[in-house]
Formats: sequence, C-alpha cells, structure tokens
Amino acid sequence: MTKPTADRLLTVSEAAEILSTSERFPRRLIEERRIRFVRVGRHVRIPESALREYIAAGLVEPITTRKVRRYAR
Repeated sequence: MTKPTADRLLTVSEAAEILSTSERFPRRLIEERRIRFVRVGRHVRIPESALREYIAAGLVEPITTRKVRRYAR
C-alpha cells in the first residue's frame, strides 16, 4: 500500500501572497467554486496542488509566428 502524498494546505493569505493579489481574490475563487478548497472546522484552506492547477489552467502560451520575408521592389 502506498502512502498518499501530503499536499500542503495554504491559508487564504498564503494563497493570496503566491498569486500576488489581495486576500479578496482567493476568497472570491472559493465562493464561486472556481478552485478546490478544504474546510477545517471554521477555517478554509487551499491545497497547494489546487493553486498550481488554477495557475496552470490560466497559462496562455505565446503565439509563434513564422518569419515573413519582405522583398525589395
């Protein structure tokens, strides 16, 4: 039997710090159920993996363009 990997539980303020936002933003994500969270009694915690998934889901890859040759006329 394998051990489940321990996922660090972050406070709302720690999540906000990682996202470089105010505490209001992670709280809104929780309220709108846009991110996974855990209730520990009255407290709310965000698994570190959920935060990584949220960030990865919003990642936008750059557009690669081909070089355009311009001919002199």
